[in-house]
Amino acid sequence: MPDALELLKTRRSVKPIEMVGPGPSAEEIDTLLTVASRVPDHGKLAPWRFIVFESDARIAAGEVLADIFRSDRPDATAEQIAFERNRLARAPLVIAVVARTAPHVKIPEWEQLMSAAASAMLLVTAAHALGYAASWLTEWYAYDRRVLDRLGLSAEERIVGFVHIGKPAKPPEDRDRPKLSAIVTRYPAQTISS
Repeated sequence: MPDALELLKTRRSVKPIEMVGPGPSAEEIDTLLTVASRVPDHGKLAPWRFIVFESDARIAAGEVLADIFRSDRPDATAEQIAFERNRLARAPLVIAVVARTAPHVKIPEWEQLMSAAASAMLLVTAAHALGYAASWLTEWYAYDRRVLDRLGLSAEERIVGFVHIGKPAKPPEDRDRPKLSAIVTRYPAQTISS
């Protein structure tokens, strides 16, 4: 499948601030979430779920971020608070990938978390396949329990990432990638004898 390989080779992250609308349609969002659900999942636990932030929901969630930021930083400027309020409004669509791992007799929580992370990566790849740009971010609010509670996560759930999706405002530039010689070894390691 050379087209699929070319798709994977051309995926780039685009900063949410460099995304424009329109975002994906309702049908495209269903496609994105369907693809993101087709990941390795030992035991068929589905240890992940999604929260979709679109339209005014992005602003409502931003109010949560701004409120918590303001409570932690009473000296914050109006500009800083506005920046926090707009974090989820930078792209036309944001989908949070939520890990809902739990102790299991056969399946370590680590494997469940990796399944959730794989879901986020497939979501990013599916967005690229549909002609959108995507960026998988975990910023301070992904780790703040007060934010997670107010966004409706249970005590056992955590954010794997917020995937921002939109059209790139300009063609994305590639960045340097590691050379395979720097990241690949073969087993058993080759030794030089004297």
